[in-house]
Amino acid sequence: MKAPTLQVYASGPRRLYYRRSGLEAAGAPPIVLIHGLSGSRRWWRSNLPALERLGAVYVVELVGFGSVRRRQRALSMKDAAALVSEWMDHLNLQGAALIGHSMGGQIALRVAALQPERVSRLVLAAASGLLHRAWWQVAALLPQAMRLGKLNFVPTILADGARAGLPNLVRSSRDLLQDDVTGLLPQIMQPTLVIWGEHDVLLPPDLGRALSVGIARSRWVLLPGAGHVLMVDAPEAFNREVTAFLGEAILEEAVQASATAPAERPETQASA
Repeated sequence: MKAPTLQVYASGPRRLYYRRSGLEAAGAPPIVLIHGLSGSRRWWRSNLPALERLGAVYVVELVGFGSVRRRQRALSMKDAAALVSEWMDHLNLQGAALIGHSMGGQIALRVAALQPERVSRLVLAAASGLLHRAWWQVAALLPQAMRLGKLNFVPTILADGARAGLPNLVRSSRDLLQDDVTGLLPQIMQPTLVIWGEHDVLLPPDLGRALSVGIARSRWVLLPGAGHVLMVDAPEAFNREVTAFLGEAILEEAVQASATAPAERPETQASA
C-alpha cells in the first residue's frame, strides 16, 4: 500500500508538515498525534495501525523537527500550540482527540486550552510542563533513558535528533523547562488520559500523577516496564489503553446521536 502523502500547512515562513491516514468513521473523532523533543512521525509507527482502525489520523511534524530535511528554527511551546491550533482551524477539525508525547503533550495541553471547542479528548503520554530543571541536567539523563528503552529504537532517536540539530534541541529544551503549565490545568475540561512509563527517568511518574490530579476529568495509567518513549517500549499496552479511552468517545457520540434523533411515528391507516 502506498504511504500517505506528506502535506504542508504554511503560515508565513513557518511550515507544519503532516500526514493523514485511516478512514473517516461515523461518530469517530479525528486523532492528532504530536511528537516530542527530537521526535518525528516515525515514533508512532507501532501505534498507527491500531489508531487508524478508529478513524482518520493526522501525524504532525513540528516546526524544526521531523524527517523532512528543511531546517527551520523551532518554535516556543506557546507559538507551536498557536500554529497547531491555526492548522486545526484550516482543516476544520472538529471534536479532535489530541495525543501528545513529552513536549508534544505540553503543546497538546496548550492547544486544548486555546481550542476547547475543537478538542474533545486528550492523551498526555509522559507529557512535560511540570519539570523544573536546567536543560543540561535533563540532557545528562539521556544515556540512562535510552538504556531503559528499546535499544533498537536508539538509531531513530539519534537520527531525528541530528535532523533537528543541536540549536533546536537546546532552544526547545530550555523553553519547555521554563513553560510551566500548572495554571492551565484547571482550564482543561476534556476527558484526559494521563499515561506514563514506569521507568521514565527524564519525566518521573510523580509528574504524571501531579498532572492527573490537576485535571478534573483525568485518568491515570502507569505502564509497567516502559521508559520515556512508552508508545515504543510497550506498544501493545499503550494501544490497548488509548484505543479503549478513545472508543468511549465514539460510544458517547453514538448514544447522543440516538438520543437526539427524531422518534419514528407509527404508521396509521386511514379509516374507510
